[in-house]
Amino acid sequence: MTAPLTFSPEVAEARRSGAPLVALESTIITHGMPFPQNVETARAVEASVRAAGAVPATIAVMAGRIHVGLTGDELQVLGQAIGVMKLSRADLAVCLASGRTGATTVAATMIAARLAGIEVFATGGIGGVHRGAETSFDISADLQELAATPVTVVCAGAKAILDLPKTLEVLETLGVPVIAFGQDDLPAFWSRSSGLPAPLRMDSAADIATAHRMRGRLGLPGGQLVANPIPVEAEIPRDVMIPFIEAALAEAAAQGIQAKKVTPFLLDRLFHLTAGRSLTANIALVLNNARLAAAIASSLAAPGPG
Repeated sequence: MTAPLTFSPEVAEARRSGAPLVALESTIITHGMPFPQNVETARAVEASVRAAGAVPATIAVMAGRIHVGLTGDELQVLGQAIGVMKLSRADLAVCLASGRTGATTVAATMIAARLAGIEVFATGGIGGVHRGAETSFDISADLQELAATPVTVVCAGAKAILDLPKTLEVLETLGVPVIAFGQDDLPAFWSRSSGLPAPLRMDSAADIATAHRMRGRLGLPGGQLVANPIPVEAEIPRDVMIPFIEAALAEAAAQGIQAKKVTPFLLDRLFHLTAGRSLTANIALVLNNARLAAAIASSLAAPGPG
């Protein structure tokens, strides 16, 4: 049986011609920001991928199909949809079977990208180990997916609202290569440094592509996590962000916010606590990640060793 994939005309042509492709998630559209800013941002991210020489493939579930690449009309519809499911590995099949609309998280986007033959995926930040996970056991499925699915994921690090040391430990246990791009420190989403040393460092898209290919040659399961620091001009320094994050976490605990509602709640509170600065930084880092992902995809598509 084949997976229920629908390719946009642009993606279908890229597959025919062998052009480099970059997968993009859709939760940033449905759960990340309001309309019309969500659609404007999604179009800007797609434009960044194109400008860097690759073809964007925004992924979402609509009417019982995994759409790999969205047309302008589909993007507009998704941006205004109500009751959209937030899809991870556990939810993907149910959403497809029930014919509902779903937006893909990191894990679900990786699954869809693999099914579509796309090797590189750009996102904002991955999920990870939530604070207090030693009692709540709240750990994102993104980490297991990185250990299982052979897609290189470009992000700005794990979301800074998480327990970053524990997230790094789990990734190490799962054998996921965590590669900081162009620096020795692990980025922390809005901030260029988390205060943690990165396990690995690479300084070129071509080298990252070669490592991706080498993992395949070695028969290693899973993907690579590339942590790309936010541009300097868009950064919110760690010492500025930490008090805001602590305040938002305290509010979430006081209100009993749990499970999938935690991240959207925290991002909304941080938007207000930072007077919108967190969202501006978020957009800048996603665009930056899209450009790097396009460069990696272009290297993978080019003929040659590796």
